Amino acid sequence: MNPVSVFRPLVSAIGLNKLSVLIYHRVYMEPDLIFPSEVHARRFDAQMGWLKALCNVLPLEDAVQRLQAGTLPRRAACVTFDDGYADNVEVALPILKRHGVPATFFISSGFLDGGRMWNDTVIEAIRRVSGAMVDLNHLGLGKHPVGTMATRNTTIGAIIGSLKYLPQEARNSQVDALQRTVAECLPDNLMMRAEQVRELADAGMTVGAHTVSHPILARLPAAEARREIRVGRETLEAITGREVTLFAYPNGKPVDDYGLKHVAMVRELGFQGAVCTAWGSASRLDDIFQLPRFTPWDKTALRFSARFTGNLLRQAATLQAA
Repeated sequence: MNPVSVFRPLVSAIGLNKLSVLIYHRVYMEPDLIFPSEVHARRFDAQMGWLKALCNVLPLEDAVQRLQAGTLPRRAACVTFDDGYADNVEVALPILKRHGVPATFFISSGFLDGGRMWNDTVIEAIRRVSGAMVDLNHLGLGKHPVGTMATRNTTIGAIIGSLKYLPQEARNSQVDALQRTVAECLPDNLMMRAEQVRELADAGMTVGAHTVSHPILARLPAAEARREIRVGRETLEAITGREVTLFAYPNGKPVDDYGLKHVAMVRELGFQGAVCTAWGSASRLDDIFQLPRFTPWDKTALRFSARFTGNLLRQAATLQAA
């Protein structure tokens, strides 16, 4: 028996009037040897097939409206992508179109047309470094093994973890110094071009805002956080010629990455809904400006369906007004 068909009635029962939102970032054409668990084309194709068989997949803007109105279909789900990677268009978009799955792409506008996110600078630098060890003691980042793909993965995680919550200028300075230390030339085609953003919109997909430079909003002065949210949206609207009504908090962890004042900013700026990265599903009683999302990364239909079902029972740890 098809595992998806086993879980479908259960999802119908426990997912009544609930919305599940999936989050993706990159979709590689082929498996990445350093990140073997990351989604690639074949796995994403399979997951979209499982999702389509398990759920009623809606555009996120429609789902937000129907969640508020109490008119969600049973087994309602949405697909979202964060950051604005070019492979979302080159690899994921054809798969989405083939399955008839709508998706929302939250794009950080400042990296379009040749930009690169700081974490990708770390990843691509360590990917290219030669030798068995990389010495970053002069940057305060220690000495790390890089002799195997597994140790490169661990080293990348350690460096990103050390830098993630530094003040933005200090972090960028460290990343620039890291690049100079271990590599001279890194790829400048990881992120979308403006014409690819238009391609998404023209294909019937939704473009959402994700700030300009993907900062930790909770670490910015209020005026700068508001500017990041506003200008990111305005840039995307200028590119697509369409209104941008949805927002995703960068990194997206409640408290650590955004606070209630940022939720208020998003609402005041006229967005219709926003998503975070707290796991769980949303009901009509939940805040549409903190919709939870999750990633069912599983490699089989059984595990994918089981994780999806379990997430429906999870209470999202989003922020609550005092």
